[in-house]
Amino acid sequence: MTRDAEWPDGPDGRAVLLVAGLADLAVTTAGSVLGTVRGLLRRSDTAELAAEAEHDLIARGRLVLGRWSTAPPAHLEVLAREALARRAADDS
Repeated sequence: MTRDAEWPDGPDGRAVLLVAGLADLAVTTAGSVLGTVRGLLRRSDTAELAAEAEHDLIARGRLVLGRWSTAPPAHLEVLAREALARRAADDS
């Protein structure tokens, strides 16, 4: 009998397997992050790394805000400009 046969089929069994997989991924990721943090704390240039990370995050923030904060022109304003252009063309 395989291990797959022990889990019930259906949504409940899938949910249990999904949660278990996510928990395993979280634990594995947390372990590797902690190892990376330990390695960074042992470095002598930690302050420089933190300053570079801050500059990188600020640059990323500017890019994101620039990408998402630019609003399209107002619809009624565009229509008004087109109407004025038509009137000017008709008057000429």
